[in-house]
Amino acid sequence: MSTIAITRPVSPSIVRCELTHLGRVPIDLARAEAQHAAYEEALRALGCRLVRVPAAPDLPDAVFVEDTAIVLDEVAILTRPGAPSRRPETEAVAEGLARYRPLRRVVDPGTLEGGDVLRAGRTLFVGQSSRTNAAGLAQLREHVAGFGYQVVPVEVRECLHLKSAVTLVAPGTFLVQPAWVARDWFAGATFIEVDPREPFAANALLVGDGVIYPDVFPLTRLRLEAKGLRVVTVDVSELQKAEGAVTCCSVILEQA
Repeated sequence: MSTIAITRPVSPSIVRCELTHLGRVPIDLARAEAQHAAYEEALRALGCRLVRVPAAPDLPDAVFVEDTAIVLDEVAILTRPGAPSRRPETEAVAEGLARYRPLRRVVDPGTLEGGDVLRAGRTLFVGQSSRTNAAGLAQLREHVAGFGYQVVPVEVRECLHLKSAVTLVAPGTFLVQPAWVARDWFAGATFIEVDPREPFAANALLVGDGVIYPDVFPLTRLRLEAKGLRVVTVDVSELQKAEGAVTCCSVILEQA
């Protein structure tokens, strides 16, 4: 098996990105591009083969490719983003994914974004956020019904996506911001809480035996390392201004 990471370049129009919980501030495009390149290098260092979707200069949020697809072992589900400006992002991603998985789609009136779908084994936790609605959840459940996945809706508060509040950092272990999501949704799991002084620190990307993690959260990083996790830090500070994070910038899949 090989690990593939699908990525997409930073759009020069990222300054017009969708924002929900953050105020708009200037984004340094050259620095964002350099940070994205370093992020891709971190993926390579953890054993990924990169597959780049063509750039989309007129789609401000295109770099956040995670939101466009949910890729499982058996199938890939193309999403229908909750932000209408993001819906054109899915077609180029579909073309890239078609060589690896059969494709299914979320359609109107459903909305679903990949940042709201957290896979842990055969369970898909789905955040009930402003970007994902009940119809999108129902369509996802229908698409995966034949493959043995359990779909669990999860309430989130005060954040953009479920993965803003909780991510998987090792089998059965979640990094969590308890102010944004309750632990009760994840029965039987082990938890690492973010340091209270770093409220945005719950987004981490597990790849193989490593965790890609923003370098601006050193206190929470210490908590991860204290549990024996291998942490690979990256600077994504410009992308964070666009409400991005380390899971957002790739779609990870295994291929024989």
